Amino acid sequence: MDNLNIKGALPLILIAEDDDSNFRLLNAIIGKKCEILWAKNGLEALRLYKENSDKIRLILMDLKMPGMDGFEATSAIRETDKNIPIIVQTAYAFSTDREKAIEMGCNKVLIKPISIVELRKTISTYINNINW
Repeated sequence: MDNLNIKGALPLILIAEDDDSNFRLLNAIIGKKCEILWAKNGLEALRLYKENSDKIRLILMDLKMPGMDGFEATSAIRETDKNIPIIVQTAYAFSTDREKAIEMGCNKVLIKPISIVELRKTISTYINNINW
């Protein structure tokens, strides 16, 4: 799968997700209404964000990834951009992970398996005019 799905003037979302099946699910849920950049770890997410920061409208960030995790990637992004919406997606429902994610600058935490309705509702909170 290409790293970028070109679809015209659709909003661009960066998905940081190391698991192929989780990415495919997210892409199936939002890929028809958004352009997608896929990062397979935190370092790649940070690089793609820096290269496309003027176009990215929202980040879906997995917390547990190899190398640089979602906490570290979020912290690095927040050093330069306090406003980009960062939505954490995690299989770990521990309140400490949730609290740490919010402290690091994430806007919302979604627990896997992610509800289609909840994901779309959350994205619509930050990106207007998406007709699901």
